[in-house]
Amino acid sequence: MPGDHGLVVVSTQRADGTIQSSVVNAGVIAHPVTGAQVVALVSRGDAHRLKNLRERPYASVVIRAGWQWAAVEGAVELAGPDDPLPGVDAERLRLLLREIFTAAGGSHDDFATYDRVMLDERRTAVLVTPAR
Repeated sequence: MPGDHGLVVVSTQRADGTIQSSVVNAGVIAHPVTGAQVVALVSRGDAHRLKNLRERPYASVVIRAGWQWAAVEGAVELAGPDDPLPGVDAERLRLLLREIFTAAGGSHDDFATYDRVMLDERRTAVLVTPAR
């Protein structure tokens, strides 16, 4: 369905063991360091899911389009201004955030503004390596 392209449900674990789920845009990209395929999303720096992933770096992602769906779960790596990832400098992070955005179906007519907002909101790339 064109209206839901890129929408997924991502679930993380809170400190008390309960599950926190949210709907976000995500896509499949090559890992910026290893080249392996990962499910990637961009998270605001103040998002609860990001706090959960910093403490427990594992997530489940359900991808759905119409009546077709797939679920993956696996270890998470973060790349952002508050979450340095070896091999990803500031310029690579800027381009990575754009790559994830477009892989999730996004388009933008002013990427300079997009880059500035990503930095202002301390956006972080969330990379889920499928294990299941």
